Amino acid sequence: MLIGEVSRQSGVSTRMLRHYDALGLVTPTGRTVGGYREYSAQDIRRLFHVECLRTLGLSLHEAKRALDDPEFAPTALVGELIAHTRARIATEQELLRNLERIDAAAPAQWDEVTSIVALLRGLESDSGNRRQQAVLSQHAAGSLPVDAVVQAALTEEDPNVAGALRWSLARAAGAGLTELAAGLDAAQVQVRRRAVLAIAAVPSAEATPLLRRALGDTDPIVRERAALALGSRQVSEATPALLEMVVAGRSDVEAAEVLGSLAHATARAEDLVRAMRDALDSGADSATRLRITQALAEIPGDAARAALTDLTSDSDRTVAATASAILGARDRRRRGKG
Repeated sequence: MLIGEVSRQSGVSTRMLRHYDALGLVTPTGRTVGGYREYSAQDIRRLFHVECLRTLGLSLHEAKRALDDPEFAPTALVGELIAHTRARIATEQELLRNLERIDAAAPAQWDEVTSIVALLRGLESDSGNRRQQAVLSQHAAGSLPVDAVVQAALTEEDPNVAGALRWSLARAAGAGLTELAAGLDAAQVQVRRRAVLAIAAVPSAEATPLLRRALGDTDPIVRERAALALGSRQVSEATPALLEMVVAGRSDVEAAEVLGSLAHATARAEDLVRAMRDALDSGADSATRLRITQALAEIPGDAARAALTDLTSDSDRTVAATASAILGARDRRRRGKG
């Protein structure tokens, strides 16, 4: 069979058949009177074997070795081909995910597409500075691949990069909350902590129910981050968790400030002071009593003043002195306003 006929029947171009011949991979055993290549049935079988091996991903060199070396064992090579194929599939899947993210962002112009691609590449960098810069360089009005940003926010360990990612999601006007909500259900506590921080940074009202949900988390840090965010939004359900933070001495100064703003906004200062008095009367140690006394400084109204006045006679001299100092500062502020 001449080279043209072999090409038509096998689908291998004549140019490639000549290349196979030059490599010694598939060499026609015969020649016509005119000197043309003539392939035998055995040559055609070898060509078929070469093409089969190539479809598995073997190079021409590997295919030649497999066919010519009787000692060649396929096991190791097939194992390598499996690894390479998996890597190639992973690369293709990542490309598909990125294309889907670009499509979901619905860019209107090609410069938005290039901006999204730059962000996606930046997020893959091993450098924290580059990841952070990729996020911060996004234009406020540009399309955002929310799914990719949320995924990064839930896995990012660098605090600076994580802060930039939360900032980006906060600007997205609630986009990404559905994905972040899934993070609240993660088995890994670190993912839940990152999720609640990202949700807390979103100013839209849709974030509030998710923060309420986080108040019931088994992890105290998740609960506390949710309580601080809810208190700042004047949600009174956060009060018990905030008071618990003061009593336990975990971010107690921040919790006290939020309790103060909550008392101002909700006009529930008396209820809050009553709960703080109960905590004082429950046999709290000296450090806890001092923290509660200091927290009372943030609470407005007569109920807090009465509680502080009682504490000026406390048996703990530090607590008594602190209460007196707080009352003195209040009086000076009142006289200054008068």
